[in-house]
Amino acid sequence: MLSHDPIIKIIGLIDCIFGSDVTVVEPANLYGCRVGANSFIGPFVEIQKGVNIGERCRIQSHSFICEMVKIGNDCFIGHGVIFINDLFQTGKPAYTNREQWKPVIVGDNVSIGSNATILPVKIADNVVVGAGAVVTKDLIKPGFYAGNPARFIKPLPGIAS
Repeated sequence: MLSHDPIIKIIGLIDCIFGSDVTVVEPANLYGCRVGANSFIGPFVEIQKGVNIGERCRIQSHSFICEMVKIGNDCFIGHGVIFINDLFQTGKPAYTNREQWKPVIVGDNVSIGSNATILPVKIADNVVVGAGAVVTKDLIKPGFYAGNPARFIKPLPGIAS
């Protein structure tokens, strides 16, 4: 067996725009993204180019935020949350055809529990997504959502739906 040297790509913070008082715990891989003021990014997080994260957000460890994601202000993203922009519409990844990718839009004051998977959807303001949920459709009203696929469970206390 022949041994060849691999191509090594260095992780880090490359071409990012940060608001004031942002904390990033290394190792983290952030490139070409925007992170709003007073936000926290935990270790082992990847945030790809073109992502916009609002102010006062907390992104916990091991989360993956792909291109075409916008997260509002005052959001919490739990450990191991995965955002997806490719629905494999042709039966394989569209990495060679980005025109098939779709955006994910997360409103303000949204909490997403650990190990949730968020497909290309819109999530309204004032939503809680339960741990392990798989969000396959737009979440259009405030409240608690859980399950696979995620479904409305109940309204948030004190928030009109």
